Amino acid sequence: MLHVTSFAPISGEMPRILILGSMPGLASLNANQYYAHQQNAFWKIIAAITGCPAEADYAARTAALKHAGIALWDVLESCIRSGSLDADIDMKSAKANNIADFLLQNPSISTICFNGTTAEAIFKRRILPTLQHADIRYIRLPSSSPAHAGMRLQDKILAWRAA
Repeated sequence: MLHVTSFAPISGEMPRILILGSMPGLASLNANQYYAHQQNAFWKIIAAITGCPAEADYAARTAALKHAGIALWDVLESCIRSGSLDADIDMKSAKANNIADFLLQNPSISTICFNGTTAEAIFKRRILPTLQHADIRYIRLPSSSPAHAGMRLQDKILAWRAA
């Protein structure tokens, strides 16, 4: 079991959308980059939305997110987890990020999208009760994780683009 800690949020000046994952996987933690696992579809999906190639360097991809008005973070700040899967998270050890303060600092955010069901479930249980924002839209997106291989990439792109 490893004690893992998430990254700081990626956010530009006036984000409109906040995408929340659960906790970076081991490949991401080792690379110190969000969604670094080569089989994770996140950057391919974002490439289809922003036009920034998925193969671009990390700084260019994160700049494209900011330019598109998209902020990126995780619902969890830290936890104990035996692997990279959300199912491996020891929820008793899980500590949520202070998303309430982040939203107060970024009042331009009108939509929160969840990268998968675990991020949404943790948010609803641990973070939503702390929020005082009534005008935020919440959307669960199909997970970009390679563990969610039951949906074609093109269908994921369509769902994410619609959000």
